[in-house]
Amino acid sequence: MLSRMIKSVVLLFMMMSIFTTGFTQNLTNEFQPNGRPIALIFANFHTTFNDNETFSQFQIRRAYLGYEYNFSENWYGKLVLDVGNPGVGKFQAAAFLKNAYFRYRKDKFSASFGMISTTQFKVSEKIWGYRYILKSFQDAYGFNASADLGAKVDYKFAKFISADFAITNGEGYKRIERDSVLRYAVGITVKPIKNITARVYADVMGADTKQQSVATFLAYNNSKFMVAGEYNYQKNFRKIEGKDTYGLSFFSSFKPSDKIKIFARYDKLNSSVLDGENSPWQIDANGQYIIAGIEYSPIKGVKLAPNFRNWSPDDNTRSNRVDMFLNCEVKF
Repeated sequence: MLSRMIKSVVLLFMMMSIFTTGFTQNLTNEFQPNGRPIALIFANFHTTFNDNETFSQFQIRRAYLGYEYNFSENWYGKLVLDVGNPGVGKFQAAAFLKNAYFRYRKDKFSASFGMISTTQFKVSEKIWGYRYILKSFQDAYGFNASADLGAKVDYKFAKFISADFAITNGEGYKRIERDSVLRYAVGITVKPIKNITARVYADVMGADTKQQSVATFLAYNNSKFMVAGEYNYQKNFRKIEGKDTYGLSFFSSFKPSDKIKIFARYDKLNSSVLDGENSPWQIDANGQYIIAGIEYSPIKGVKLAPNFRNWSPDDNTRSNRVDMFLNCEVKF
């Protein structure tokens, strides 16, 4: 009798084990909604040498704080606050809504709505890879903001070609909306062969005086070496007739080991000469910018980059500026 009871109990446990295992596998195979917090900090210490004067300071340039959530296999949401120097007013730091959007993605199609990342320089910024050290060309010189209110769609026609279309307010994430003018943008990204990326982008904004942008980009990028170049042109900057701005950027990096990268970049910014004037309209900003440095990642989530920078203005009345930086990125 006891033997029979033991056998029955063992059999019951075996059946429960089989049922539980199968049930757990079914749960595992089903999608589970999930999310995670986002934290990204850009800090630096630098010394500037200009006009026989020296200036040093510590800075926290950016602190991105947010949360991302996968509602399903197709639906995704993201909310990010950007805490940094507003650039105007008496405040040293202010919080802006950098991202707040929903995205639907299935197969080759993707659509986003809300405070989205703009498409103008995302490809070049990703390949440049050193946003915590220096913004990509178009972002650094005000061709467009990195985020804006609007909607965008992406479609991947094949492994080697994709396209994106966006409609945004055109004011950026700090101004939100000051008028009813929208910016219409389209971009095409081509990867004809392994490690090669090419992109063409254009946008238009305005009524009577239209601001128009064209950007081209070409890069070779593998696990050890990267070299890239871009040319950017914007007609009627901020919808002001005749104020054109344009320039090019070349950058490269080499990865001798898993924790070390060597990088360099060259920028040249130009602007048009208005009727009746002898000098370009933004002569104060025009010039050449060179940066070179080493990135070291001691542990995952931390990057340190000592680097040298030189700014040579086109205005002959101004002297060159030299900077020595130690940049830091912390991500968790």
